[in-house]
Amino acid sequence: MPYLTHRPARPFFFIFIAAAASASPTTARAYDWNFNIFDDPGSYRLMVSPFTGHFRPSPEHKPVYALGLERQRDDGRIAGAAYFRNSFGQPSAYVYVGHHYDGVLGIPQWNAQWSAGLLYGYVGKYKNKVPLNVNGFSPGAVLSTGWQLSQRTSAELHMLGDAAVMLQLSYRLP
Repeated sequence: MPYLTHRPARPFFFIFIAAAASASPTTARAYDWNFNIFDDPGSYRLMVSPFTGHFRPSPEHKPVYALGLERQRDDGRIAGAAYFRNSFGQPSAYVYVGHHYDGVLGIPQWNAQWSAGLLYGYVGKYKNKVPLNVNGFSPGAVLSTGWQLSQRTSAELHMLGDAAVMLQLSYRLP
């Protein structure tokens, strides 16, 4: 069944939008795409994803593991890359930009994030599992929500379209 025929996970999307809007006053004005990710003190986050749960499991699905590095500016803008094994065992990558919001709904430990970028890796008989796939390349977008466990560590849930949710653990590098 092609990816585009699945039902979207709408409730999560609307909860994410409401939570992110409450987290930062910058969401009320137009997003400024003209920025240098390195012109702000910021920090780096090392990320690992040990588990992914599919909404509609299939015998074709294999465990999904990911490793990534993300640059996060102090104003919340992010850029990063992740290497992962997709649901069908194929080596894949995601390169992205986006925004991170701390203090969702006034709760300091709760955060939300969105990212959009380029996805690579769904090839061969699985090329139709992601939309707009051209020779393994397709657009990607991820909505996330998480909890700050300590000053440097956090746990997040990433909504992978309408296909799955991924658990991610991250560590902010000094």
